[in-house]
Amino acid sequence: MFNEKTILKKAKKKYVTIVFPEASFSDRTMNAVKYLNKKKIVKAIILGDESSLVLRYKDKLKGITIINPKTSGIYEKLLECFLEKRKNKGLSKKEAETLLLDPLYFGTMLVEYGIADGMVAGAESPSSKVIRPALQIIKAKKQDEIVSSFMIFYGKNKIFRNREVIFGADVGLNVEPNAETLAQIAKQTANSFEKFSNQKAKVAFLSYSTKGSAEGKNLEKVKTATAIMANSNYLVDGEMQLDAAICPEIAKTKNSKLKIKGDANVLIFPDLNSGNICYKAIQYFGNNNAIGPILQNLNKPINDLSRGCCVRDIIIVSAITALQV
Repeated sequence: MFNEKTILKKAKKKYVTIVFPEASFSDRTMNAVKYLNKKKIVKAIILGDESSLVLRYKDKLKGITIINPKTSGIYEKLLECFLEKRKNKGLSKKEAETLLLDPLYFGTMLVEYGIADGMVAGAESPSSKVIRPALQIIKAKKQDEIVSSFMIFYGKNKIFRNREVIFGADVGLNVEPNAETLAQIAKQTANSFEKFSNQKAKVAFLSYSTKGSAEGKNLEKVKTATAIMANSNYLVDGEMQLDAAICPEIAKTKNSKLKIKGDANVLIFPDLNSGNICYKAIQYFGNNNAIGPILQNLNKPINDLSRGCCVRDIIIVSAITALQV
């Protein structure tokens, strides 16, 4: 079963270390960190000046590790590791020293070096600033594979009465994927869905057409990606419109031969425009929960938050990050 209590309970059992590079300048992040620390869901590291943080929060930081990148004794070791990771990219020592003072780079290096198990950021920073260090330092699990992102949707409307949770991808990383990349995104997201939910993934490749009901050059990559995924172990269908993917009555009306009959739980968007717009429409028009973006296929977990996130979102993403370790 997928719900918030279950996710938090599982994370608490693992009790791993997560670094929060924005905590010193993000009240939302700090409030989430205090909750996670109090409930012993994760061990938290925050970055910043210890004196000013202690003065500001007093005894509320008990049990939380504070590291100041400017004065930390680990800085030189992280710098050496960072230079080694980027030596083939022409990074100079001076450039590396400057980058490493950026909390997002320093936090990512704490994960790479093994001091932290994962990182959560993005409440105050654009996705590009969170994701860039992850791609440069942590990197994809396999050199020829991409890193992608998904959102977790759940709520109380009629769609979620028939299924507990829906994953949607890509929502924050791959702008205009080709057919092969789209198939990779689908495979990664189906795998993530089954790991988190313990349910069988039903993957729908979304478009403005359902099985040839419309024409256009943009449909070809969706059809090709569907064909590539047809050889996988997952139940896959496409191209199909959103209503046919999630509404059994409409699926039956539009095409009675669909493999996925309105019961999709993994939605694959054809590009980042449609994915990002759709997830926010599901969240705000539908008044549903939308957690993420969650990055997948990294060697170690780094997760990006929406800048519109609330404290609860940060708590849940942190717990999901712990489960990715």
